[in-house]
Amino acid sequence: MEDKNIEIEEVIELIENKKINELHKYLENINSADFPSILENIDEEKVIMVYRLLSKEKAAEVFVELDHDDQEKLINCLTDREIKNVMNELFMDDAVDMIEEMPANVVKRILANTKPESRKIINELLKYPDDTAGSIMTTEFIDLKETMTVEKAFDIIKERGLQKETVYTSYVLTKDRRLLGVIDIKRLLVADRKEYVKDIMDTNFIKVHTLEDQEEVTKLFDKYDAVAIPVVDKEDRLVGIITIDDAIDVMQEETLEDFEKMAAITPTDDTYMKTSVFKHAKNRILWLLILMLSATITGTIITNYQAAIASLPVLVAFLPMLMDTGGNSGSQASTLIIRGLAMDEISTKDIFKVMWKEFRIGLIVGTVLAIANGIRIYIQYKSIQTSIVVASTLVCTVIIAKLLGCIMPITAKKLKLDPAIMASPLITTIVDACSVFVFFNIATAVFHL
Repeated sequence: MEDKNIEIEEVIELIENKKINELHKYLENINSADFPSILENIDEEKVIMVYRLLSKEKAAEVFVELDHDDQEKLINCLTDREIKNVMNELFMDDAVDMIEEMPANVVKRILANTKPESRKIINELLKYPDDTAGSIMTTEFIDLKETMTVEKAFDIIKERGLQKETVYTSYVLTKDRRLLGVIDIKRLLVADRKEYVKDIMDTNFIKVHTLEDQEEVTKLFDKYDAVAIPVVDKEDRLVGIITIDDAIDVMQEETLEDFEKMAAITPTDDTYMKTSVFKHAKNRILWLLILMLSATITGTIITNYQAAIASLPVLVAFLPMLMDTGGNSGSQASTLIIRGLAMDEISTKDIFKVMWKEFRIGLIVGTVLAIANGIRIYIQYKSIQTSIVVASTLVCTVIIAKLLGCIMPITAKKLKLDPAIMASPLITTIVDACSVFVFFNIATAVFHL
């Protein structure tokens, strides 16, 4: 963080002193990922001047790191020639990501300053549905022929490598672009220069189809420690690759989306600071309204036991503790189950195994909490009956909460819904109603109310 502050101060000082040549050299040595924070701290009119000092390659790298709003502002300030330079240097997947977020008038200008062949590729990539492998792949990869020698393969990598997304993995294709095998740079380096590619390529590889869900694709990166995964179409022809940097972006997006759903918030692509107050309210209010209305069930149950409350008012004092404990127990279980489903550690067919496990966990946890609370309540109220009621309710509530916490996310997964929607707020609301119902039924039986 301190280094970034030093960089910002240095850039500002060079701008103020109009040391343009020194500024140009200094900017070229700054990591592209650090530029957004630097540009945020200089005057808006100076941003375009700083950007124009960068080399074409550096300018494209920096452009990718900016958020979509800043990219749009920059495009509006750039000349057609400068836009053309940026588009020529951008990888196709980065270009598509940027264009998807731009207004129509800006997209029209960008495409007008893009090479015809690149424009065709961009239009093809934009046709793939959101959240699919095709929508996040890049078409820039190195392809080889099986009849090539290792020496010829190196010549091709040297010739085309700078324009490709990665040179670490190459793909061996037939004439009709069917994928025969993959070969990494390490295997090429240790092979004899006269060997043929077909003799050293790996034919045991993983691949995905263009319409496969992007979240499922990212799991393959984790499972196989891959740096790139080939993407094929319905004819099994190689049309692109997904690289690890794009997979990480998807993982971050999916994780953020799950966090928002677990907090009963409608997911949004914008950052917190760039989302308006009205949009924040709109994203939160629907779930809050649903949860508020569903909580009336708890109120109805309490209303039905007004006679019991009137006879023994002390019962009301235990409701917050019972409801909180139940909600927390359910949240613990649902969090672990949602994580297990996301990591493919748990599948929908494991539902009965999970239920049996959570039942035993709930029995142990509930018994410990019941003993602790039973002793406390007896000491405080000198009533063995009250202790029995609260202790019994605790055991039942914790078990019910644990079971709901595992059943609801797995059921959601089975119904092709996101398990994250069955998180704390919804489970807590349901468990509250169950704990109140169990509590008053036990109290009525024990005290003969």
